[in-house]
Amino acid sequence: MLPGERPVRFIEADGTLTDGAADRLPDGARLLAAYRAMVAGRRFDQQATALAKQGQLAVYPSAHGQEACQIAAALALREDDWLFPTYRDCVAVAARGVDPVETLTLMRGDWHCGYDPVRWRTAPQATPLATQAPHAVGVGHAARLRGEPTVALVLIGDGATSEGDFHEALNFAAVFRSPVVFLIQNNGFAISVPLEKQSAAPSLAYKGIGYGIPSEQVDGNDAAALLAVLDRAVARARAGEGPTLVEAHTYRMDPHSSADDPSRYRDPAVTDSWVARDPLARLETYLRGAGLLSDAEAADAVRVAEERAADLRERLVRSAPPEAGELFRHVRGGGSARLSEQAALLAAEMVLEEER
Repeated sequence: MLPGERPVRFIEADGTLTDGAADRLPDGARLLAAYRAMVAGRRFDQQATALAKQGQLAVYPSAHGQEACQIAAALALREDDWLFPTYRDCVAVAARGVDPVETLTLMRGDWHCGYDPVRWRTAPQATPLATQAPHAVGVGHAARLRGEPTVALVLIGDGATSEGDFHEALNFAAVFRSPVVFLIQNNGFAISVPLEKQSAAPSLAYKGIGYGIPSEQVDGNDAAALLAVLDRAVARARAGEGPTLVEAHTYRMDPHSSADDPSRYRDPAVTDSWVARDPLARLETYLRGAGLLSDAEAADAVRVAEERAADLRERLVRSAPPEAGELFRHVRGGGSARLSEQAALLAAEMVLEEER
């Protein structure tokens, strides 16, 4: 039940295999699919960051550096499984097949998540920390009661592991043997708070032990290791063996969000040291060395990613911005005097803004 002393790693930072990894690697086709998805995911992330800087998005929390976690989470699930993402997991949401424009609707300041959660089996992105974790446990438990083979995978940040919802979710999942996988993306900081100031545990993976949940830690920049660990956790959940907690050690290369200045709390030298551990470069180096990726195939992956980014840019900029008055339409059935007053104040402020 205890996690390994060292994170599971199959591919080193320089693209070579670790000892004994060759027999445990996902097959070449799966790794190629992960590579193409990571190329598309990084370009999507770059485009979304640019759109935020241009004022097309209200905010955008980049996942640059965490693409292996995002894509492995999406690829580990079947279409009828459920993904429960955080606000930082747009890359994972898009990898589930959600239209990129719909994926970013929430980031525009709209009142809804932009996509149909039931159709895509992807819950709305959670901005409050860890609130989606109990929901995932409930979905998994309901599926188990119905005899359905559904698995729920929850994406969690390191900061969210300090929230009560996270611990309640672990306890319920363990007691009811809910088919849930908790994937902690430990990127070192809960906004500006470093990990050592919020947890004294040997690793965050140990937080599952007290609840009776088998746990593992994995190199979050190694897509191959992530796929293998998550595949095993998902299979275990589907077989009725209960939840698993996985901690992925990674790093967010960009600011916490487009509204953040990480130079106030992060040492640039540490950030620079993570460049050599880049998950996309690591996987590409391995695939090329193994003869699984040609120049033409790599160029095609980049071409497809660029086409998708251009399409996202064009359609998002062209689409109508959210109507401000919609903020008040679905808050309370029948409305209220207070909501009407607030709506009138906003309308008046918008008229003044236009007159300026």
